[in-house]
Amino acid sequence: MEEPARDPVAEAARRRPGRPALIAGDASVTWAELDARVSAAARWIASRTAPGDRVALLLGNTADFAAVYFGVLRAGRVAVPLNPGYTADEREFAIADSGAALTVDGPLPAEGRPSPEATGAPLADGGHAHGVPKNDDLAVLLYTSGTSGRPKGAMLTHAALAANHDQLDRIEPAVVGPDDVVLLAVPFFHAYGLNTGLGSVAHHAATGVLVERFDPVESLEIITRHAVTVTVGVPGMYQAWTALPEAGAALAGVRTAVCGAAPLDGGVAARYRALTGRAILIGYGLTETAPVLTTTAVSDRDKSGSIGRPLPGVELLLRTVSGAELWRDGTASVDEGLEVAESAGTDPGEIVVRGANVFSGYWPDGRDGPGPDGWWPTGDIAYADGDGDLVLVDRIGELILVNGFNVYPAEIERVLAAHPRVTAAAVVGVPDTETGQRPHAYVVVSGDPPPSATELQVHCAARLARFKLPGVELVAELPRTAIGKVRKRDL
Repeated sequence: MEEPARDPVAEAARRRPGRPALIAGDASVTWAELDARVSAAARWIASRTAPGDRVALLLGNTADFAAVYFGVLRAGRVAVPLNPGYTADEREFAIADSGAALTVDGPLPAEGRPSPEATGAPLADGGHAHGVPKNDDLAVLLYTSGTSGRPKGAMLTHAALAANHDQLDRIEPAVVGPDDVVLLAVPFFHAYGLNTGLGSVAHHAATGVLVERFDPVESLEIITRHAVTVTVGVPGMYQAWTALPEAGAALAGVRTAVCGAAPLDGGVAARYRALTGRAILIGYGLTETAPVLTTTAVSDRDKSGSIGRPLPGVELLLRTVSGAELWRDGTASVDEGLEVAESAGTDPGEIVVRGANVFSGYWPDGRDGPGPDGWWPTGDIAYADGDGDLVLVDRIGELILVNGFNVYPAEIERVLAAHPRVTAAAVVGVPDTETGQRPHAYVVVSGDPPPSATELQVHCAARLARFKLPGVELVAELPRTAIGKVRKRDL
């Protein structure tokens, strides 16, 4: 018989009913209170939808989001978290594509909230409002930004979401634990903010501190005021914090700093260590893997240029375009030690993964999901260094072919970022009549005077082979997603 899905909020309310679950400003809600709100939301949602229906959420990082999100799952429906900042066209596409039967874009009406006497008291049925969703049922539909065309909905089951927590739990020392106070500033419509952030807080019955809009100074004050011990962040957050004089004192109580979603600059990692005496743990993952696949927490925690090694329970291999296997890593337990292939120090290959956290394919028919053997190609390119640690190179779709030679935009971007007056750079391939393609760099600069395009080309020429040299175009800013990734398709 299939296992029922976990209900992390109900479990947290049973274990630690009086512990603060979520804090927003000066207001807080305990796990028992949140459990009651989730049950009320589940009843309201179930009265308006059928089992398996999709429910779109257009809410920020608020307690209302948590109540509705976990209420959708408790009711046996499918949550579709969407960016509240979407344009009308983007919002309408996702709602139509998912076939959402209900959209929630604000606080629930009175009938969707618990009565005063229910608040703070776990329900007699253990918190479940309508039956028990099955473990392998679809839980969340998350729309990926993609590199071209319309976003695709990645289908994640209850089992996949829970598996990523189980995998992370097998790391010692723990990344997140029940006594932690976790900063929740990464948007919940992103897999990283949703499952690594909010999901981890519920899984451990810890405490989450909600941040709707990131401001460097204000967030440091929040970290100090609420004694935050874990920060779940993206590179831009750590870059902004480490530039502030008060950062060292504010971050002194943070025992775990996690960074994901995009590569972290080595200079930022070094500044953070100098300020706090601790390393930033770097993770790599995708929406389709719920989301974490690798982390420096299982390899060298102070190796900022690496994405570490696979989580316990995640299998990973590097594969050439022709299908040849270059390297393989991954075991069931950290205690057993990581099986690093003898070919450590490999050429770049595509990351291919297998694990219980991998998605079920793209909505609605499961297309492009894992193969019959469970392996799924990520589209990301990496190599294993001499220590057997992974180094991310680029996306396959962003690979530039110059006269048949591979040129990785990330390599050129790192060279440009090393210039002291370059604040941001993005490289894309453009058509060329002689070479097929050539790299073109969009660069944001600073300083008085700022460097010219010619100066930056000379800088690159001293560090890159001639066929890798980019054309340089100075721009005021780069288009970015809500979590700070450069939108290269817009360039």
